[in-house]
Amino acid sequence: MTFTRDQLAAFTGRTLPDLIPHPTRLLIVGINPGLLTVAVQAHFARRGNRFYKALHLAGITDHVIDASNGFDPADVRQLEELGIGITCIVPEATARAAELAPARLTEGGLALRERVAALRPTVVAILGISAYRVAFDARTAAVGRQGDWGDSQVWVVPNPSGLNAHSTLDDLASAYREVAVAAGIPVRP
Repeated sequence: MTFTRDQLAAFTGRTLPDLIPHPTRLLIVGINPGLLTVAVQAHFARRGNRFYKALHLAGITDHVIDASNGFDPADVRQLEELGIGITCIVPEATARAAELAPARLTEGGLALRERVAALRPTVVAILGISAYRVAFDARTAAVGRQGDWGDSQVWVVPNPSGLNAHSTLDDLASAYREVAVAAGIPVRP
């Protein structure tokens, strides 16, 4: 599907459903959905986003998922069977995460902690240290394990956005593999 800039702009503020399997072993948390993601109703839909490439390179998925035109039901099944869920700190779409006010990230962080308490995933992996620091008032946090929220380990891993150029695809894959192993998800060698 191809959208004009104006068509995509019409999705500002809209949402898409979380992908939540039962049980959830690994809950992957983005900052907020992009406009294309909401337009096609599939997480990490922009082709330039390295999320699905990193999952595959990490040995988590058996192929690179292409969500640019929406999810293939088989891909959703694969993620659910692995126990991988996807949500965001802030559910409303923007053209860029940088458009989010710090107060909105903080509100989203509080709501995320409530969802985590209800879902009780083994591991929560938040994509992006800058958003984590703001949303959870953790100004000195570094990438890696942060501690626990109840029964759930909390990790911060690099954001797969193409705007995060200082993390290579190999860096992403290594971090995603680490959280998948911590969540008890079998990974390919």
